[in-house]
Amino acid sequence: MKIGVFIFPTATSIDVATLAKHAEAAGFESLWIPEHPVLPVNPKTPFPGSPDGLIPAVYAELVDPFIGLATAASVTTIIKLGTGICLVPERNPLITAKEIATLDHYSRGRFLFGIGAGWLREETEVFGANFERRWSWARECILAMKELWTKDEAEFHGEFIHFPPVRCSPKPAQKPHPPIILGGGAKNVLKRVVAYGNGWLPNRVSPEQIKASREEIDTLATQAGRDPQSIEISVFGLPNNPDLVKRFAEAGADRAIIMLPSAPEPQALAGLADIAARVLR
Repeated sequence: MKIGVFIFPTATSIDVATLAKHAEAAGFESLWIPEHPVLPVNPKTPFPGSPDGLIPAVYAELVDPFIGLATAASVTTIIKLGTGICLVPERNPLITAKEIATLDHYSRGRFLFGIGAGWLREETEVFGANFERRWSWARECILAMKELWTKDEAEFHGEFIHFPPVRCSPKPAQKPHPPIILGGGAKNVLKRVVAYGNGWLPNRVSPEQIKASREEIDTLATQAGRDPQSIEISVFGLPNNPDLVKRFAEAGADRAIIMLPSAPEPQALAGLADIAARVLR
């Protein structure tokens, strides 16, 4: 079972580079940070799972994930670096492909591309994306980026994404590209994972749900001519509970990603040490 850690990094929380160095030294497999470029004022969309529907203030304070992970890459050598998650419909795929290839190049193949389509309608629409079609939009972005990562001259003509033949280098260190790990629990997420992804990144799930989903992924992958074992399940945002981590491993999860407090260095490192003592033992 691979064990990663996740944090909401802000200007007042622990420096991502400092956290990455300590996480790598402690033996964690991966470090993940999320993305919310902006938070609309007074959105009507309620926060999922919240009794009052209010969005946590930290969502408006997050650092850019790619710059954060680049600083982490510069001070580490083996820990994997993931977006948990990148909001693909809110990004230009050509710029994002360049950023990811550059990060994967400088990190020597350590980037994990966790993606999502977003749940906050008002945020998605700020960037001009169609919220109702956001997963279709995300799919085209991913397919377009794959073209940019794998071809010397790439072009793409879809319903949402269009560009003529272009050259885009460097190419990612990982071949053919970094793993694409789809987040969320949308109705068709497992079909999407098998169609164009390399893994699934669910949160707010039970071990029983993971067991059933692992079986469904295996069936869908076999039907599609893919090796089921090439598709990983990474359970996201878990509490520091070794018994729960063990149950997810037994259910078929490949990775557990445990949440750290978004806190200054002393508290964050204390939390990291506690997770290491309980889960990595």
